[in-house]
Amino acid sequence: MTAEIWDVVIVGAGLSGLSAAHLLRKRNPEMTILVLEGKDRVGGRTLSMEIPAANGVDCWDFGGQWVGSTQTHVLDLIKELGLETYLQYNTGKKVHHMGGPNARVRIYSTSIPLLSPLVILDFAQLLWKINRLCATVCVEDPSRTPNAAELDSMTLHSYVEQHAWTAELKEELGMCSRSVFGIEPAQMSFLFFLMYAAASGGLLPLLESTPGSAQELKIKGGTQQLSEHLAERLGWKNVQLGSTVKAIWQDAEWARVMTAINTFMCRAVIVTCPPHLAAKIQYQPALPSQREFLTQNMPVGHMIKFIITYQTAFWREKGLSGEIVAGSSTDCPFCVTFDATSLSGNAALVGFIAGELATQWSSREDWAKEDYSGGCPVNVMAPGLLTYYHPSLRNPCGRIHWAGTETATQWCGYMSGAIQSGQRAALEVLAELCPTVLTQEEQEAVRRGQTVKAPFKRRQSSWLTYLPSGKTLVISTMTISTAVLLARYPNALLKVKSYFTSGLLNNHAQ
Repeated sequence: MTAEIWDVVIVGAGLSGLSAAHLLRKRNPEMTILVLEGKDRVGGRTLSMEIPAANGVDCWDFGGQWVGSTQTHVLDLIKELGLETYLQYNTGKKVHHMGGPNARVRIYSTSIPLLSPLVILDFAQLLWKINRLCATVCVEDPSRTPNAAELDSMTLHSYVEQHAWTAELKEELGMCSRSVFGIEPAQMSFLFFLMYAAASGGLLPLLESTPGSAQELKIKGGTQQLSEHLAERLGWKNVQLGSTVKAIWQDAEWARVMTAINTFMCRAVIVTCPPHLAAKIQYQPALPSQREFLTQNMPVGHMIKFIITYQTAFWREKGLSGEIVAGSSTDCPFCVTFDATSLSGNAALVGFIAGELATQWSSREDWAKEDYSGGCPVNVMAPGLLTYYHPSLRNPCGRIHWAGTETATQWCGYMSGAIQSGQRAALEVLAELCPTVLTQEEQEAVRRGQTVKAPFKRRQSSWLTYLPSGKTLVISTMTISTAVLLARYPNALLKVKSYFTSGLLNNHAQ
């Protein structure tokens, strides 16, 4: 059978692949583009579905859900497609329950819970250190980060064990790791953690629903429609669902992309599936050893998302926001929930079971079992990978170009990062096949391995703004001075801890 001939074949019909196709078509309408997708739908790790609700059925996102006002790539696409966003509901008090089923349940209305002064001091000095390190990270090439080898040799867990000195804060950071990455702190390179946070503007934006944060906005009608609209603009005839790519062969003239029943010849290939799935494709000639080693050693997070609908949003009636932060245990498997009430008023909560407990609960249906997802929300890097192998994540291999949210330099791991990576790969292909359609700035961006974009919008904030208003003046003054002192004189940290501990024990004895 004669193989079909295309200019570009794209592997994966998620936001990355379809964004690449969209940019290619806009720049060169004559270019022939084929998108191959193993699933029976477009959208990748986004999925919008209808489920029973109080007033019949309604639509919710079962994959990627939130966007933020600093995520320029996805916001630009939303605007271009004529879609709208609305705020994540976060009005009211929040619930904080860490330390096991018998621990105290805290109710708070600020961005951080009402922790003890000692834990707040600990949080302040650790956040100060992490933010300083984030500011030194070279997201485009993490190996250029000062002390990169040292930072990459440790896990997030080992760094926290060394620099945090209250058990409560260590537990909080474990919950943060599970809720953001779907993975335990001991499984992830600390340098990767810093790079991921730096690509999002800092640590706090990853965790919050406040302006500029990752959980700030939702898309009216669901996130999957982004991919559906892009497929419509490309033309559904150019998108083949149920077409799993088994092999990609290259020679001096063509690349051959093979599914179980068809072979497609093309001048360039863009592979956008997650790294651990891209590693399952057979390549001939074999990919460089660094690329193979990298993709075979990037574990994917494990996260189970659940949505529960209710007759009424009873938490709102009680002055609660619906946000619960919990220490995962066999008695309470989830780590966080948010209000998920639909625009039409159907009450719901959305939550996540993540990390080790998600593995224990994996007998239920989840993303780890869906074909061509294999887990969520993102692939992470174990210690040592960033320092030695990271350039292979984006470097083209002959006619093959790599995209996917894991390769992004802004909001890596998020929908916005997926779009940025697709646009970057599309510019690479255009630079090879029809460079005259690119501006000089774009050609330079291709040489740097980046997209042409406005400066990254960083949220201007201080952790002090998140403290309870009645205590802000006293605690902020005490915390700033103490944090600086402890960061500069680590031995003083042990003395302060000993002082507080002995004082608490004496008070308890009295």
